[in-house]
Amino acid sequence: MRAGTAAAGIPFSVGVMPADELRTTPATTLDSALRSYPGFSLFRRSDSLTANPTAQGVSLRGVGPSGASRSLVLLDGLPLNDPFGGWISWSKLPRESLARVEFVPGGGATAWGNAALGGVVNLLTDPMTANGGRVSASAGDFGMRSVEAAVGQQIGPGHLRISGRWFAIDGFRTVAAERRGPIDKPAGGRHAWLGADWNQPVGTNARLTLSTRAFEEERANGTPYQRNASDELFGAATLRVEATDRLSWQVSAYAQDQGFSSTFSSVNATRTAETPASDQFAVPSTAGGIAATAHWTHAQDARTSVGLDARTVRGETRENFSFVNGAFTRQRVAGGTQTLWGAFWLHERPLRAGWTGSVGLRADEWRETDGHRRESDRATGLVSRDDQIGTRRGTAFSPSAGLVWKANEHLRWRLAAQQAFRRPTLNELYRPFRVGNVITEANPSLRTETTTSAEVGVETAWTTVKLGATVFWNALHDAVGNVTVARGPGVFSDFGQIPAGGLGRRRLNMERVEVRGLELSGEWQAAPTLSLHLAVLLNDTTVREASAAPQLEGLHLAQVPQVGASASLGWQPALGWTVAPRVRCVGAQFEDDENVLRLAPAWIGDLTLSYTVTPHWELFARLENLGDARIETGRSADGLVNTGPPRLFTSGARVIW
Repeated sequence: MRAGTAAAGIPFSVGVMPADELRTTPATTLDSALRSYPGFSLFRRSDSLTANPTAQGVSLRGVGPSGASRSLVLLDGLPLNDPFGGWISWSKLPRESLARVEFVPGGGATAWGNAALGGVVNLLTDPMTANGGRVSASAGDFGMRSVEAAVGQQIGPGHLRISGRWFAIDGFRTVAAERRGPIDKPAGGRHAWLGADWNQPVGTNARLTLSTRAFEEERANGTPYQRNASDELFGAATLRVEATDRLSWQVSAYAQDQGFSSTFSSVNATRTAETPASDQFAVPSTAGGIAATAHWTHAQDARTSVGLDARTVRGETRENFSFVNGAFTRQRVAGGTQTLWGAFWLHERPLRAGWTGSVGLRADEWRETDGHRRESDRATGLVSRDDQIGTRRGTAFSPSAGLVWKANEHLRWRLAAQQAFRRPTLNELYRPFRVGNVITEANPSLRTETTTSAEVGVETAWTTVKLGATVFWNALHDAVGNVTVARGPGVFSDFGQIPAGGLGRRRLNMERVEVRGLELSGEWQAAPTLSLHLAVLLNDTTVREASAAPQLEGLHLAQVPQVGASASLGWQPALGWTVAPRVRCVGAQFEDDENVLRLAPAWIGDLTLSYTVTPHWELFARLENLGDARIETGRSADGLVNTGPPRLFTSGARVIW
């Protein structure tokens, strides 16, 4: 991770998915593959195969899930969270060129600052060192087809890698069969990205890496009118210097320019017709950042890391709304600028035989400017609302401390605690939105979320068996939630017309939420050709104090299952063959803040079969949700249920050279 600490010295829980596991896991999408780690979940149960990008926020251990991620996701150390909304567009991430994925739930805030409230997910690509490449092509049910490639070539002293993917799926209908109507169409889409990385030595002890990526995506969201589209240009440069055998440092800078558009509608009770609700025709946003870190080793293997970083984002939503007599009558422009900068210091040292201690301090300052929300009549240009939000600023401190005791070669104990923070995104502060008959108001006065967390863990490792257990506790302060404050039918000053069965919600801070639980893991290498992986997460999230919505006190956070479990098998029954089944359990959870709309638990079984024809050629087949389980992904107040992917079969080939 950012501090460069060896895994054995990290006091927080760390999970790792290596490249082979990522590619053999029976999942079409990367985010579905990551669900083998039970502490990892998205805002919705649907993965990026069908989920709207705004619903792809990441939650680790159920810490405050919402469309905005409360966990930081990185690709080679550079942030992937959307500049405007904080969610993650999983479609633009590679899979063939990944070396591993690291999970640090509950840790990393001291090193990374804002958005690492619930932890960090760091995706790391293969180092560029040799000529060669990988190409994977597959096709399957519902018109799914995909090609991904990564090719590297040594050119003089440097190395060039070109990678990219094209993916399309015609899709499937996501409304449950019992309420499905003529208006319901398959939710499908397509995306493509192309990236290039150049790495070369600079002098004798330094390397410079330049990276760029272009991405575009279009999605159909289940009815003829509802669609969304995304595009992005991204560039980064990183200089790494090994000054001495005890001192290293690096500087990174990046810039991102992206656009997003989306349409929403209201569907009648018989699901025979829809009425446009809003046309979010443009969401331009930009982000840029710079970071510098240094690591040095002292006497007796003590280690210190320091760093400085800054990030600024700017974005706004431009949308038409209030559909009357066949046309939108009003237009809204809302957004602003958010800037954060901070510095951190981390130190670890052996205390005595078998004991290692660590401590860290981080200070951040944030500032929000140019906050605005302007609404006008499209025909006359008459302005009906013109909010100009003044400059807001604040500071945040993120200390951490940990202790590791290696009792013997088989047993390790951990104790860790940290303070973390997250500023609400521009989307949460300034943009109201409507999905169906549920209207949610923005809140430019939202306070900074903070959490105090602690965990105790133990790991034991023998020749063929590894076991781990972690007890964790989080006190989440000023958690942002979408709180129900109005019910239709009726006309409300803040929401306008809400039809029967509709709801009005406002983004509000809840003073205190507790998230606590138990994480269990196990690995058994039963034979050289047979391995078993088990993981369980027991989770309890309870609202303890919410003065703005006291009716929520004692209830569970929305979208957090109380139980998550995964079991996977890796088996090579004969030369060249690999069988990799996976079973996941997703416990019951609530769709809404009031714990009225319950999503049923689900058991999902998946399977991958692969055959290595030669060392350079592999055939594979995946069967996801092989039992065709009903996976409830959404439920509305009028009883409408949305469901996740049905049984999905894909097959393909991979060529390596």
